[in-house]
Amino acid sequence: MKAVILLSGGLDSSTAAAIAKDRGYELYAITFDYGQRHRKEIEAALAVGKALGVKDHVVISFDLRKWGGSALTDDIEVPTDHDVCDLGEEIPVTYVPARNTIFLSFALGYTETIGADTIFIGANQIDYSGYPDCREEYLRAFETMANLATKAGVEGTMRFKIEAPLIKMTKAEIIKTGVVLGLDYSLTWSCYKGEDKPCGQCDSCKLRLAAFEAAGLTDPVEYA
Repeated sequence: MKAVILLSGGLDSSTAAAIAKDRGYELYAITFDYGQRHRKEIEAALAVGKALGVKDHVVISFDLRKWGGSALTDDIEVPTDHDVCDLGEEIPVTYVPARNTIFLSFALGYTETIGADTIFIGANQIDYSGYPDCREEYLRAFETMANLATKAGVEGTMRFKIEAPLIKMTKAEIIKTGVVLGLDYSLTWSCYKGEDKPCGQCDSCKLRLAAFEAAGLTDPVEYA
């Protein structure tokens, strides 16, 4: 069995990849260099992919900075003053317009080309930052579109599936799952800032640290 995994190098996508491997899939990883300020996640994705023994790892480059609209792709300050309990109540400035739709579209083309029928994504709608393209209803809608918009789907030779194994898990549950599967979280990168070490103050760092604490574990990453 073949599966394409959207692998950003973060905690969630890396755990989703480990789950896919545990389910017996041969992994084909796809990572995006889209002009994000935290490009260190690309290095993390390559390291995680190597550790998981992916069959192939494609890095796609394009520049979403051309229109910006996000603290990750524009001259907008990454917020560091949010309380972790308030995250998810509104769509934050770190939302990148249509990012998962863009990513999944690339992944769909890759999936059909290699003769796979499954795409894994680390989307999570429990402990998350409020992104609309991380919700289950969005993923099901994309799955429907994928089967309407592809040769394999129209001819009925393949039924494409979007697998989001983390969608209803808390961040602590995600980490515990990854640990059981032997995932090395020291290889992952979550920080939204493009610095040498994670800041520990942005939304993503706060969610990660709170999750490790809730899981009763120590984050192996060294913070600034």
